Amino acid sequence: MDIKQLRYFSTIVQEGQITRAAKKLHMAQPPLSHQLKLLEEELGVTLFERNGRKLELTQPGEILYKHAQNLLKQLEETIEEVRESNEGLRGVLALGSVKSCFAHLPQKIKEYLQKYPLVTLQLREGDTFVIGELIKNREIEVGITRMPMDLNDFSHIRLSNDPYVAVLPNELLTHSKTEISFLELKDLPLLLLHRIQGSGQYELVVNECRRHGFEPNIICECPDVSMILSLVSAGIGATIIPRDSLLTYPANHLKILEITDSSITTEAAIIWQKDRYLSKNAKYFIQMFE
Repeated sequence: MDIKQLRYFSTIVQEGQITRAAKKLHMAQPPLSHQLKLLEEELGVTLFERNGRKLELTQPGEILYKHAQNLLKQLEETIEEVRESNEGLRGVLALGSVKSCFAHLPQKIKEYLQKYPLVTLQLREGDTFVIGELIKNREIEVGITRMPMDLNDFSHIRLSNDPYVAVLPNELLTHSKTEISFLELKDLPLLLLHRIQGSGQYELVVNECRRHGFEPNIICECPDVSMILSLVSAGIGATIIPRDSLLTYPANHLKILEITDSSITTEAAIIWQKDRYLSKNAKYFIQMFE
């Protein structure tokens, strides 16, 4: 078994048919079928079962595909590292960011692209769990996330300590004010940030409400800060979010209030996977936050 066979096998899996795989690989179908047969004979297993015209992986095939993807990715990274040792910064840098942390990125991206104009950026968006998974799956190299999160698999640099503020639609306030106490939020309908998996910020707010002696009146949970702020702007309710979350959202129809009797905060951080080769593009980008 060699790298070429693993590439052939992976392409067949991705295309679902030998004919389409051969076309993508720019080769004839019979040699590709022969290589698949040789691979199965060498391993002593059947890698595919036919379901009509489509090929479906057997259990041994699924195991091989999982490891083949890792091996091929490692080979690509090795080739990239060798090439980069004798080149300036160029190519692609894949980044991800939680939307509520995106305010940390535009100025850094501007400075980075001014220094390294031959680099092209690919940006992905998601909550903290999604950004972590994108890094683990090697779809991005670097992410900007909101704490708390499990950092066992990641190296990180903490970026800011961000207090929570209350955000209300103008019509919920009977008079002008710049501050509010937690107890004044008791009877308001609340829309809270809640991640797909891992709900540290959500629990932080709920626990703070309970510390002040009441159960919050939560009418909506959502992982997207822009959607929550749109609903608040429409007069549906109020929210309690990190202050930096508002930097990329227009404050029209919103009243932003400091919370006088609470010290809850959250942190933003730049993260990347431990024990994984980082491209020079990624290393230089991370250095801008040090």
